[in-house]
Amino acid sequence: MARKEISHDGRRYAIHYDIVNPSASRDFLILHGWGSHKEIMKQAFANYLPQYRHIYVDMPGFGKSATDAVLTTEIYASVLSCFLEAIDARADLVAGHSFGGKVALLLDPKLLILLSSAGIVVPKPVSVRLKIALFKLLKPFGGTRLRKLFASADAREMPQNMYETFKNVVDEDFSDRFAARKGPALLFWGISDTATPLWTGRKIAGLMPQAKLFEMEGDHYFFLKQGGKIADIIAKETHVSDA
Repeated sequence: MARKEISHDGRRYAIHYDIVNPSASRDFLILHGWGSHKEIMKQAFANYLPQYRHIYVDMPGFGKSATDAVLTTEIYASVLSCFLEAIDARADLVAGHSFGGKVALLLDPKLLILLSSAGIVVPKPVSVRLKIALFKLLKPFGGTRLRKLFASADAREMPQNMYETFKNVVDEDFSDRFAARKGPALLFWGISDTATPLWTGRKIAGLMPQAKLFEMEGDHYFFLKQGGKIADIIAKETHVSDA
């Protein structure tokens, strides 16, 4: 594992990353989702697509890349753009899972690969909407203590800066940004996904003029069992071979 110090907007970020196939001439950046880390993505793809230099990163606030900053999706993309420049890499292919899909989109790669991407707002159940409304009503009287009562188990365990970051990114509607994507995109979706349901993938595919959607067996982490199939499709679509 390597580490690269990045300076962005007056703040330092220590990005931990791994490179697979370092002698390959084309770059493939692979981004994890919220609450995840690079090892998950390596598990899915490190054994495939040897024609590309794989770059796996722990985005700030995840894995080994600790930070006390409060970020937005745009800041994540800017930091990663600086990171790519610092390691002399290009946004040839960029794949992103879930939250990472939004970051991948903002990097404007030559080929965008979305794995059950976030970016389409999924209506919350009535029970969740009522809980949020009650939290907002009582927030002036409780602050952090109320967060421990109302937040999900994952949110309760977040450092305060990452909780604020989560609030910045969780309900973003990227519909216009998807529609503005003019370059090619490959979309892969688990048909049993409940976090970013299949209908959101179909909507994103309909927004992007050069998108192709591939529906696959599995849930939000379908790619862990479908890495080989996904790699085969990427190879076919980019006209590369194992030779």
